[in-house]
Amino acid sequence: MQTILYARVSTSDQTIEHQEAQARQSGFLIDQVVADHGQSGLSTSLRERPQGRRLFDLLRAGDVLVVRWIDRLGGNYGDVCDSIREFLKRGVTIRTVINSMTFDGATTDPTQMAVRDAMIAFMAAMAQAQAEATKIAQRAGIDHARAMAQVDKYRGRKPSYGRSQFQLVQDLLAQGKGASEIAKLAGLTRQTVLRIRDAPQQAEAALAAWDL
Repeated sequence: MQTILYARVSTSDQTIEHQEAQARQSGFLIDQVVADHGQSGLSTSLRERPQGRRLFDLLRAGDVLVVRWIDRLGGNYGDVCDSIREFLKRGVTIRTVINSMTFDGATTDPTQMAVRDAMIAFMAAMAQAQAEATKIAQRAGIDHARAMAQVDKYRGRKPSYGRSQFQLVQDLLAQGKGASEIAKLAGLTRQTVLRIRDAPQQAEAALAAWDL
């Protein structure tokens, strides 16, 4: 009999060490850690993950399988349910770090089995819904970043001066002051003042493009 922690991380802000530490802090005495890295995706089943396959080979009757949450045991609702059923049939007890849930195949009472299976199904469905929501949010974030990059590319480089500074430079140039003196008064570099002086229409267009 052994207690195996199965951990899976798919992003840079997750670590196997953190999941192991969290399990141990929750009172689990871990004999072995089996971990997969970078195996994300709703279509990737537990058996398709390198260490997921190993997990099926390792677990025997009487073993305890510890996971942070049941979503670690599959890529989607069906996979999670199938994996849990398989382990329970083998006589493996599954325990979660979050909420300290325990699932085993000890009961033979039909009603208790139905309640257990319904809870597993509900949790698996919620896990997939959360994964899909996260995926949609990530895609939206990526699309937004790309759109903003295209906007920035179209607008060109953001001006190093504001509307008030542009107007001040224009006024001081009209008064006949030199570029070095204007730069000091406006808080700009001499090169910026010269760009405004030599191409005032382009300088003002840059402000308009950036809504400045």
